[in-house]
Amino acid sequence: MLEAQGFADLVITNGRIYTVDNARPEASALAVRGGRVLFVGSDAEAKVLTGPSTQVIDLHGATVIPGIIDAHAHLLGLGNTLQRVNLAGSKSYEEVISRVQAWAKDAKPGEWIQGRGWDQNLWPTKQFPTHEALSRAFPNNPVVLTRIDGHALFVNAKAMELAHITAATADPSGGRIVRLASGAPSGVFVDNANDLIERAIPAATRADNRKAILAAVAEANRWGLTGIHDAGEGAETIGIYEELAKAGSYNLRNYVMLSDPGEPGSPEALRNPYIQRGPQSALYDGHLWIRAIKLYADGALGSRGAALLAPYTDEPSNSGLLVSKPEHIEAWAEAALRSGFQVNVHAIGDRGNRIVLDSFDSALKKIPKADHRFRIEHAQVLSPEDIPRFARLGVIPSMQATHQTSDMGWAEARVGPQRIRGAYAWRSLLKTGVVIPNGTDFPVEEVNPLLTFHAAVTRQSPSNLPAGGWYPEQKMTRQEALQSITIWPAYAGFQESVIGSLTPGKYADFVVLDRDIMQVPDTEIVGTRVVSTWIGGKRVYEAK
Repeated sequence: MLEAQGFADLVITNGRIYTVDNARPEASALAVRGGRVLFVGSDAEAKVLTGPSTQVIDLHGATVIPGIIDAHAHLLGLGNTLQRVNLAGSKSYEEVISRVQAWAKDAKPGEWIQGRGWDQNLWPTKQFPTHEALSRAFPNNPVVLTRIDGHALFVNAKAMELAHITAATADPSGGRIVRLASGAPSGVFVDNANDLIERAIPAATRADNRKAILAAVAEANRWGLTGIHDAGEGAETIGIYEELAKAGSYNLRNYVMLSDPGEPGSPEALRNPYIQRGPQSALYDGHLWIRAIKLYADGALGSRGAALLAPYTDEPSNSGLLVSKPEHIEAWAEAALRSGFQVNVHAIGDRGNRIVLDSFDSALKKIPKADHRFRIEHAQVLSPEDIPRFARLGVIPSMQATHQTSDMGWAEARVGPQRIRGAYAWRSLLKTGVVIPNGTDFPVEEVNPLLTFHAAVTRQSPSNLPAGGWYPEQKMTRQEALQSITIWPAYAGFQESVIGSLTPGKYADFVVLDRDIMQVPDTEIVGTRVVSTWIGGKRVYEAK
């Protein structure tokens, strides 16, 4: 029977292969033909499939897992970040300024300077900065620095001047201009207030965006990613993805979510070519899916924009922001149930999550549909009574393990000791029977999915703190953590028949690792390195 299958294009032997396929959980060999998995099993059996032109690779005991899928990421955002000043991990306002100065030393007067990654929670004061020192350092250049979570901007006086922002500028709906005691803008803009600044920044050219996308794809491959779920892109960016995929130069399987297209049936939504086309799956030999719509319920916890049912413990005058009206979410849920799109809504606070669950519940009562796979992106702080509703409604909580390890130093101060028990509550959700597709939200967190795996099983920082893990009762097992970066994201994107496990007939997407993440001590997981990344049996990255 094996001989009848014909010879393979590629055979890998002498490996430790974790297939994430219950029919054959582990194997030592894998055969590939025509970009698909032909066979998974023993070395002796794989040799039968080896012909004169078969490429044979001896792994010398290295570990293989299915191609890793990041279930929530921002590809163009990563590409832009790679070309801007990186502020992640800066320990003070002064360090932010010095990093910007070092990066922008050759900037021409008037040129816009952009960066990303500051987080006031890592600074001694833990307060939002005010613009004066940044404005003194850059009197002639507009500077726009995005907070690590993407939900706040910090800008200097020149940027506010060019955006025509004054003390008289009103807060937009779903946004906040943080102000000085005088009422003048401090330089920090939260959630929908970001638009006031962003509309003044010169748009990137198509060539700039194409270059950024290619850089981001290469960076993703370097960390073992073969697929991502791209959480909100516009028609122009998706057009570049199509162009690259058509040309065969797009080394990624991208499940794209359309950025909020406006009200359903509005001229704006009807003009969107991807709404007009309807749901699209596995385009260009399985490199592009365009069948989901990304909406926002609220902001982020770090910038106190996440919508809470009761005020912030550390800011009792504030309960967060609703970025969209609940009616907007419900209207899209109904429209999507009719048209076959999936709806994936960003919700971080317990009020934001409840609003989305209520909206989905209401839409599904009007238009009942099995297997809709609607999603809540982040599902970060949940009221205990809302946790079972995900399973009841068939809603997928798409979560990011490294958000927990990044936030654990200050999250409890935001929500207090009771609400924190429903935060980053992976085990509580898994117990109800749902799956949790895992991601990084890059460039919010680092691209490296092995940090995701480590956080999921330890609830510790990369330096293995705190001892025993933060609220350790919410940990995942290693098997769950592996599923959460492979087959569960595939399921969350209606892709489980073609990717997510090393099963004959599926695309031959896999990653070779230098150590066995299913067996090594917890403390050694983060030190694991990607040896090579393969998509459709083609090597797209090899470590030097």
